[in-house]
Amino acid sequence: MAKEITGFVKLQVKGGQANPAPPIGPALGSKGVNIMDFCKQFNARTQEKMGKVLPVVITVYADKSFDFIIKTPPVAVQLLEATKVQKGSAEPNRKKVGSVNWEQVKTIATDKMPDLNCFTVESAMKLVAGTARSMGITVTGDAPFN
Repeated sequence: MAKEITGFVKLQVKGGQANPAPPIGPALGSKGVNIMDFCKQFNARTQEKMGKVLPVVITVYADKSFDFIIKTPPVAVQLLEATKVQKGSAEPNRKKVGSVNWEQVKTIATDKMPDLNCFTVESAMKLVAGTARSMGITVTGDAPFN
């Protein structure tokens, strides 16, 4: 028989750097989960992605046990890494902070594809390009679709 689920916790944690300090401690403590147990398991599974921001969805069961799924880094974080910029533009329609080409957009889209609700790589590329546009990052070159 399946365990009874009492809730989900969604967090964004740097890979290999989970600790019981906020935001992890209070979020898991309110659900009754063993915080140190989660931190040890998360750090062990994300050792190769040290320092990258990783979304994690934690499923909490009635007996206070848990499972978690680690997702790919957010598109915004990947775009900032590709452009080597600290943060997006405060006025994305006026001030541009960087640029990416369609090849970089395609690599980000294919990497993020399992976590997106897109069926084709082209639609995922449009989603990534829209995120770049809203961050003040221009996408150079001609779009490989249309």
